[in-house]
Amino acid sequence: MHKQFNYFLFFLVVFLVGFSFLFLACLSAPASLQRFGTTNYYLLHQLLVGLLPGIILGIIAYKISLKFLKKWVPLLVVLNLIALFLVFLPKIGTNAGGASRWVGIGIFSIQPSEFLKITAILYLSAWIASKLADSQAKDWKSATKNSYHNIIYVLLPFIVFLGLISVGLYFQRDASTLGIISITLLALYFSARTPLWHTLLIVVGGISSLLFMVKFEPYRLDRWLIFLHPDSDPLGKGFQLRQSLISLGSGGVFGKGLGMSTQKFGFLPQAMSDSIFAIIGEELGIVGCVILISAFIYFFWLGIQIAKNSNDRFSKMTAIGIVFWITLQAFVNMASVAGIFPLAGIPLPFFSYGGSHLTVELIGVGLLLNISKNT
Repeated sequence: MHKQFNYFLFFLVVFLVGFSFLFLACLSAPASLQRFGTTNYYLLHQLLVGLLPGIILGIIAYKISLKFLKKWVPLLVVLNLIALFLVFLPKIGTNAGGASRWVGIGIFSIQPSEFLKITAILYLSAWIASKLADSQAKDWKSATKNSYHNIIYVLLPFIVFLGLISVGLYFQRDASTLGIISITLLALYFSARTPLWHTLLIVVGGISSLLFMVKFEPYRLDRWLIFLHPDSDPLGKGFQLRQSLISLGSGGVFGKGLGMSTQKFGFLPQAMSDSIFAIIGEELGIVGCVILISAFIYFFWLGIQIAKNSNDRFSKMTAIGIVFWITLQAFVNMASVAGIFPLAGIPLPFFSYGGSHLTVELIGVGLLLNISKNT
């Protein structure tokens, strides 16, 4: 077995995270000064609850034995699912913006749905790897060919697992995160060479569920209507999208310069989190946006190479899941800010303000580096 640390991935992530903090320092200063009387509150908060635990847990993810991790994955996902429902308990769950998505621990809060992105990938990868182990490969192949067996032993367990996740995220009113996790898990499920009709059936079920959620939560329908007709309510429901487009358009080719955004002064909602890509476009222009998009494409390519060169199926599936999740989330975020996709309300990986998502992304990078050294 040839061991090699993937320096390309390491320095790419160092570049992305380093630049994100330089950018956040400039972007967050006005809002931090207005609310807390100091220009560096948000920056320090992101360092302490996002970067620091992310580095520590990322190093652990890099050092841990993948065989040991695979063994304990079921416990991790059970604990994560329990935490997913703890957000609804009084004095434990924290409500913000009309949604319960955080678990309070002292002065800190953790978003279990963010950690579910990585634990769900690990669990499904371990399940597929176990099913495709040499001792069970024959059973798996026969199960995928036999209609009865592939429903009971392949399709049904996957639907049950996805259903548990869906219930928790539905009541958290977090359809965007549910979409990212569901698409990622479905991509993993499909890559395990399961019958195509499985995937098509799940997609049809997913679309039906989406229509159900739109019916009982009209604000989701509003997002689609605003996406299709952005000028129908420019000062109301379409305000965020309109301001995002103004930010991107005003940047031109080379941008206004780092820290020179005017939209960050209360004009653009969620400027530090969901809409941060619009500020990047305003300050760094088309050139900066193209560089960032290229960086995520390169991240995806490096991750796929790691998956191709991995020496066991659990590692391969885990690498595919992590790189697909992070890249998918990045492009959905950027597309929604640019008006190519309805506003999704999900963070831009490595860049958006928020500790939980940055911590989990660095854990994912640690696992990718761990897999890459064992090729």
